[in-house]
Amino acid sequence: MTSNIETFVQQLDGKAEESYDARAELIWIGADAMPAVINGLPSLGGFGQLTAIEVFEEVGDPRCGPALIGLLDSDNPTVREWAAMALASLEIDGAIEPLCRAYLERATPPDWTEPVGIRWALTELGARTPVVPPHTAHLRATATDDAPGWPSAHFTEIINDLADHAQVILYSQFWKVDADRTYGVAGPGLGWELDWTTPWEHLVKESRTWSLLEASEAPTGSNIFVAPTWIDRTDLPPER
Repeated sequence: MTSNIETFVQQLDGKAEESYDARAELIWIGADAMPAVINGLPSLGGFGQLTAIEVFEEVGDPRCGPALIGLLDSDNPTVREWAAMALASLEIDGAIEPLCRAYLERATPPDWTEPVGIRWALTELGARTPVVPPHTAHLRATATDDAPGWPSAHFTEIINDLADHAQVILYSQFWKVDADRTYGVAGPGLGWELDWTTPWEHLVKESRTWSLLEASEAPTGSNIFVAPTWIDRTDLPPER
């Protein structure tokens, strides 16, 4: 059985169908496969490591914690991002300090997916509390409990409320809810970028301007929701 498990681990790096089958086998074996997956992790390429992370999350074995923490030093930003999010979803003890270090030590722009994932992980683990102004929180509460964001009709209000509280909006996603289906819908796609070398006050102003322009062209409707992603000044490295 051990040799079979090790074969499955190496197949995680194979072509899509082979990798998918190996993933399914390892998940089915469960906890007994975890030592081999952990030991084989350094020999896998980026694709195999990403698939291994999926196996860790599905099996839910906390023994993978040190291996996931080790992946925070990977050269692959997607591997680092997925490892961070897995640490949070599995509630791994001791993950907060290495996550904070991974977030602060890399000079990655805060609107890239890796820092977004790490901030989510820190929030889930209770080490970060997003700033949610009262009016924005109230508007969220008026939506249904399982809404994927805020009603799009309130987008402009949310933008101004966040900016008035010195929050920088990074981007926004739009969702449509039809009966029992929720799916993403295209936004204006303005493709705006912030200059992170400028003072925080300028970033707040620029993000407000671009977001308001986005709101003027955004999809609307009673079943359209907007989910903005924003950060506080405290989310930037202290030396900035």
